[in-house]
Amino acid sequence: MSSEARLSVVTSSASYEVVIADGLLGQAGERVRQVSNAARCALVTDDNVYSRFAAAVSPSLRAAGIEAVEIVVPQGEPSKSWERAGEVLEQMAAARLERSDLVVALGGGVIGDLAGFCAAVYLRGVGYVQLPTTLLAQVDSSVGGKTGVDLRAGKNLAGAFKQPLLVLADTSSLGMLPDEEWISGLAEVAKAAMLTGPAQVEWMIRSAGALAHREPEAVREAVLAAVRHKIGVVSADEHETGLRESLNYGHTLGHAIERVAGYGVVPHGVAVAEGMRFAARLAGRVLGASAEVASMQDDLLDGLGITRPSYPADAGALVDAMHADKKARGGTVRFALVPEPGRYVTVAVDDDVLLAEVRAWVEQSDERG
Repeated sequence: MSSEARLSVVTSSASYEVVIADGLLGQAGERVRQVSNAARCALVTDDNVYSRFAAAVSPSLRAAGIEAVEIVVPQGEPSKSWERAGEVLEQMAAARLERSDLVVALGGGVIGDLAGFCAAVYLRGVGYVQLPTTLLAQVDSSVGGKTGVDLRAGKNLAGAFKQPLLVLADTSSLGMLPDEEWISGLAEVAKAAMLTGPAQVEWMIRSAGALAHREPEAVREAVLAAVRHKIGVVSADEHETGLRESLNYGHTLGHAIERVAGYGVVPHGVAVAEGMRFAARLAGRVLGASAEVASMQDDLLDGLGITRPSYPADAGALVDAMHADKKARGGTVRFALVPEPGRYVTVAVDDDVLLAEVRAWVEQSDERG
């Protein structure tokens, strides 16, 4: 097993550890037992992850004296829904899980968000543990306590802040990821680098080939750096009243692309990368940011192998989707922008400016296609 990294998260409501190492899934039971006296847990996962990893996790939980009630949902974004959450909660209730029991989320971001949301509302709140198995989940969604499901009106519109008791990021699970999911996770790593500062961006550009080929040392360093950055942000601003808004960089247009194209058509990370490219140009328009920043970011995303997505959308539909996003305020769409690596500002963009910029972006996308 690789050397173990332990990072502490301290927020206004809770404190816990993020542990990063190889081989953690097989140790899940003893690790969970250190933070919980639960006799039973709901092990929430999807059918794909279940076939890969449940054989390691469930026996480990049993060996630690924790009975696992396995709840398996279909793979993919459609499972992150109000209806699916209701089904999971009904299964938890049918199993008679008690407030002293636990939810264990085994999977990627969809499972982490869904299981965390169910933990937040079942019996008005039970503890939960994150076992993220994708790069995106390990560096982003498993840390910080954001849980939620999608509504027909938009992504993540129903949710709760609920910090986990523990996050176990088993980096050995990443070797089994399909290329599409790996690329999706690299986009979130790139986002973290842009928010961290120029030195991290330059390191990632130099290491892009190694990351694209999943070289273990480069992957470990990238995961650690991204998690450290996110911990610093969520520890300072748990409930997204200020600094945490920076983590929405790339997500405003990204979420709109996902909604308009249809959830699952464009992978989340690829949509976020497109949103980052757009936001860099928008920063030039509304903040006077240097074109060199957009060029540096393009070099990073291109070096990581994150290609531009093709999505059937018009500018009006994308702007409408952005208005439905939870980041909109007072009918105005807000963007987290990075005028230079390591510095962010949140800007409300008037509809006429936004529509013009999105139209130009869509036209450029059509020309590239």
